Amino acid sequence: MTELDTGEPTGPQSEPGRRVHASRRNFMRKVFFASGATAVATMGGAGAWAAMADDTTTTTADASATPSGAPSGAPGGGTGGPGNQSITEEFFGLTADGKRIDDLYTIHSTGVATAPVIAAANAFLVGLTDTQKTATQFTVHSTEWRLWSNVDSYERQGVTLADMTDDQKALGTALLKSALSADGLETSEKIRKINQAAGEAINNTDSFNEDAYYWTLMGTPSATEPWGFQFDGHHQVINYFVLGDQVVMSPCFWGSEPTSMEIDGETVTVCHEEVVASLAFVNSLTDAQQKAVIESTTKSNESMKAGAFSDNAVQEYTGLRARVLNAAQKKKLLGIVEAFVGRAKADVAKVRMAEVRKHIDDTYVTWAGGIADDSAFYVRVHSPVVWVEVDCQAPGPLAGAYGASQGSGATQKHVHSVIRTPNGNDYGRELLRQHYLTSPHHQ
Repeated sequence: MTELDTGEPTGPQSEPGRRVHASRRNFMRKVFFASGATAVATMGGAGAWAAMADDTTTTTADASATPSGAPSGAPGGGTGGPGNQSITEEFFGLTADGKRIDDLYTIHSTGVATAPVIAAANAFLVGLTDTQKTATQFTVHSTEWRLWSNVDSYERQGVTLADMTDDQKALGTALLKSALSADGLETSEKIRKINQAAGEAINNTDSFNEDAYYWTLMGTPSATEPWGFQFDGHHQVINYFVLGDQVVMSPCFWGSEPTSMEIDGETVTVCHEEVVASLAFVNSLTDAQQKAVIESTTKSNESMKAGAFSDNAVQEYTGLRARVLNAAQKKKLLGIVEAFVGRAKADVAKVRMAEVRKHIDDTYVTWAGGIADDSAFYVRVHSPVVWVEVDCQAPGPLAGAYGASQGSGATQKHVHSVIRTPNGNDYGRELLRQHYLTSPHHQ
């Protein structure tokens, strides 16, 4: 039996390492043991593996305190956050009514080439020092998967780019390159580049820079056993789960403030594809369809429902159901999803889009805000297997970088977006559960 799901890094930790992780680890121990870990440890067999594949953290009176590493500001998840919907809850997944739909995800062959990402992950680990590796590698069922946030001031785990050598950074870039498409890699790099330039513009590179991004790896890279990685920082979170030739790349958060900036004589623009695709869709609708999809013609400063710390968000289907759309309109709707899915390698994206298309008639779209080319808006695409939000938000802490005033009204200059896999398969959790239940060597 492996380690229980305490969120601890794998391997022995040095005293400095223990101090670095103490605040969050102490919180997780409190949550874990308050949730009945002893019962899990004494179960044995498939039952124990199933319990570990599910989060064993549960909300209790003793374990409801906000973790010390919680974001100091809004987590970018609407009403979600450590004080509301947080890691103190067992993982259940995003649902429409609090009830998970069964049989949506199965362990099967997809034909995706995962060997390159396995090799890149192993090379990355070899390039780390023992101390860095200890701080970076967690068990595959660790709650560390869920401890991500897009805010700048969040206390993260793992190894930061700032503490890596150029050679180690190159190995990290190679890992991203093995997992992401050219567009995905470019988006990742542009987000960090703008974060640095915007930090320079407001004279606060301590908080906003291109190196405050962290790597964590869950499990051991393998062609047969489940594993994955997480790369997170301000305005960028990538969760990447691998089981055989199956990949789940969610939740992923992409954002920027500003979304376009002059840097060294070049205009750098990011998070534009999702904005263009969203506006193209809504403007393809008839007047009657727009009336059904637009819930409000005004846009609040923040509308996102399932950002950080909202793994178990419950949101009913609202807006326009895609089964009433014609073929051209459905294609434009899928274009919104493709803007996100296309940031993965082509074979991963192909499998994912086939899954999304299978449920197109049960997909709903909700809109708030304007529909002009420069309008601030919010759009949510919601089906049994995919959840996408694009949220034009009010100027935030980097407002001064583009001559805006913080909180002065939603704008396309500040975009937050997220993609999730509803009904329990964010972080590949449903595939992980099935693996532990069905694999002979886990019986």
